[in-house]
Amino acid sequence: QVQLVESGGGLVQAGASLTLSCSASGGDFAKYNMGWFRRTPGKERDFVADITAVSFRTTYTDSVKGRFTISRDNAKNMLYLQMNSLKPEDAAVYYCAARVLPTGLRHSSQVDYWGQGTQVTVSS
Repeated sequence: QVQLVESGGGLVQAGASLTLSCSASGGDFAKYNMGWFRRTPGKERDFVADITAVSFRTTYTDSVKGRFTISRDNAKNMLYLQMNSLKPEDAAVYYCAARVLPTGLRHSSQVDYWGQGTQVTVSS
């Protein structure tokens, strides 16, 4: 059973930066496609970014391109999301996600494992 634990959320002002981390255990992290999703109250979990297992190819939702960077350290079983120039609309609960199959991780229905989430609040 894969376990994902996020950390690094918090309250920041608009324009600030924040780095989220996700620690993985119980599985073969290096083989999983990994990603970040976020959810605001009353909405579904939306795709933010993903990174493939071997080639480390990244994909971002349009609203975060140029501001967010997803990365991974397979030796440490860690996933990261560097968030710069944060906006109030980035405020959400952010979830770490894993997909066992080597295919896309762009929709919540493709996720095999979820973390518990970490809150990001951005004040204007």
